[in-house]
Amino acid sequence: MTYKITLLPGDGVGPEVTAAAVKVLEATGIKFEWETVDLGESAIKKYNTPLPDAALESLRKNKVGLKGPVTTPIGSGFRSVNVALRQKLDLYACVRPARSMAGEGTRYDNIDLVIIREATEGLYSGVESWIDEAHDGAHTLNIITRKNSERIVRYAFEYARREGRKRVTGVHKANIMKFTGGLFQEVFRKISKEYPDIKSDERLVDNMCMQLVKKPEEYDVIVTTNLFGDILSDLTAGLAGGLGIAPGGNIGNEVALFEPVHGSAPKYAGQDKVNPAAEILSGELMLKHLGEREAAKNIWNAVFEVVKEKKVVTYDLALAGRTSNAVKPSKCSEMAAEIARKVEKMS
Repeated sequence: MTYKITLLPGDGVGPEVTAAAVKVLEATGIKFEWETVDLGESAIKKYNTPLPDAALESLRKNKVGLKGPVTTPIGSGFRSVNVALRQKLDLYACVRPARSMAGEGTRYDNIDLVIIREATEGLYSGVESWIDEAHDGAHTLNIITRKNSERIVRYAFEYARREGRKRVTGVHKANIMKFTGGLFQEVFRKISKEYPDIKSDERLVDNMCMQLVKKPEEYDVIVTTNLFGDILSDLTAGLAGGLGIAPGGNIGNEVALFEPVHGSAPKYAGQDKVNPAAEILSGELMLKHLGEREAAKNIWNAVFEVVKEKKVVTYDLALAGRTSNAVKPSKCSEMAAEIARKVEKMS
């Protein structure tokens, strides 16, 4: 069987890390047909838009995509391509695992949790305006609906059941945001009763941040709204070893798109320098989605071994936590080749 996958290299370091992921995925022996489509700054030059119809059409047709990071201007310019993709394709579940990997250089070696974030509404809905003609004030609407809260909470419990996880924690700020946070809390409590086999509890988002720093090993699946999920997933990535090893998936009823949590790092573009692990592990999540769990396991094990050995790793891992005996950093492509070599031996 050949899987036809939409490949969206993105911009900045995106083309480098997606090339690395493709190399590792093909090392599994699984057959892929890649349909490459421009996105981001490269698409602006070609289509005069960062999100061309060709990208959306390809994803709707192929149902599965692998994406590199895309630059999002801060404070001005076009809105986030990532947010637009999730909204246009209704990729409502943003799934971001955090699993300890980096070893030396990180505080925790026993983290294995998943942030499940509602990805189509909340404070990222894009409903903003100035409150006066002088532009001295602005506001953003935090849109929380019962429908979308129900489906993300139910997705989290179904995910936990499917993956053999035992606990789902709902995160909100219902003590202050009485309507929006209160609605999400109400929905979480209602849906949790449908899953008596899975433990459920709640945390206020500020307390959740503290709990994750103090004892992250106690948490399993965390479900929350858009902004809170974005913040918590970066926090947990940092606890587990950094954004360089943090993968993500964007799941809808029709389409699934997989991408790293980290940004496009344009200052490193073309230098063959950045860590490809997050993109490679996004490919691992893609294989799980396709039902290729054995191949996915091989990729995880290969990445884990390479990072643990610290012989062929990029600068962020080569120097992490080391005051002496630091290894010479390898290139992005060299680290990918080493992971691919191990995958081939396992497959």
